[in-house]
Amino acid sequence: MKLTADEAVRFDEFARACDLVAAYFGETVDAVALETPVSRPQLVAVLARVQLSGRQSAIDGTLPDRDVCYRSNDETVLWLESGFWTGIGERHGLEVAERRAARDVHRRLLEAIVGEPSATNREKEPFVLIERFERDG
Repeated sequence: MKLTADEAVRFDEFARACDLVAAYFGETVDAVALETPVSRPQLVAVLARVQLSGRQSAIDGTLPDRDVCYRSNDETVLWLESGFWTGIGERHGLEVAERRAARDVHRRLLEAIVGEPSATNREKEPFVLIERFERDG
């Protein structure tokens, strides 16, 4: 399946990414879906696309290490330069509401992991890369 104009993934890989983000972001996805015009399944699909692109960026070395504010075996939490979510939205053909909802899920989780963002990070954009892509059998 086409992830973006330049990226393709197998459907089973996309389905696993959907399962992963639904489990990882859990109640945060539910809460954001209730507060926005984006349905839960739609939001999960958007988050899966973003994770797959983020994972590819990490593999390619284009995800900047200098922006990491927390890393564990489960996730890498980053404050990225302004424009990240706009770029993701353009790359994936996301509607504005989809992009905002996905960004809000990442922001809420980032704040839960690292605490309230500092004043210097308010102009940066949140991104949480899930590190555990292989599902335990």
